[in-house]
Amino acid sequence: MIELIVLDVDGCLTEGSIFYTNDGESAKAFNVRDGFGIVCWHKIGKKCAIITGKSSKIVEHRAKDLGIKYVFQGVQDKLAVLNELLKELGLELGNVAAIGDDTNDYRQLKNVGWSFAPADALPFIQKNVKTVLKNNGGHGAVREMIETIVDQENLRGEFEKPWL
Repeated sequence: MIELIVLDVDGCLTEGSIFYTNDGESAKAFNVRDGFGIVCWHKIGKKCAIITGKSSKIVEHRAKDLGIKYVFQGVQDKLAVLNELLKELGLELGNVAAIGDDTNDYRQLKNVGWSFAPADALPFIQKNVKTVLKNNGGHGAVREMIETIVDQENLRGEFEKPWL
């Protein structure tokens, strides 16, 4: 049973574009349906973590908006950080689903119970995950990941109950 989903940001929660203003401020666009899927995931008692290679106040704000308690930024070794989190939560790698799109996600994706890649992930990553999604990063890939897990684990009724 998947108890924790682990999300990469650039290329998964976002399309990977970073916009800079003349003042050097940056911006990222997030998909509302991905966010709502995360909120619903939490409502059925599941956990979510962000483990990303970059650091950004924008990610902190988005995680707070979605109630994501576990946020790790500026991470070089995503698998090591995940293993530490699993010790804290009392979970095993088999209880984890993760999504990634690039080579820095590879080790983590190869070790979790269920690995996902957006449709526009690097071909190398697509070849090394259990499920390649139909949606691109930042365009519903995370929501599709969550929906896939919910359906596979027969959680649809519980997932939709708060809203129906």
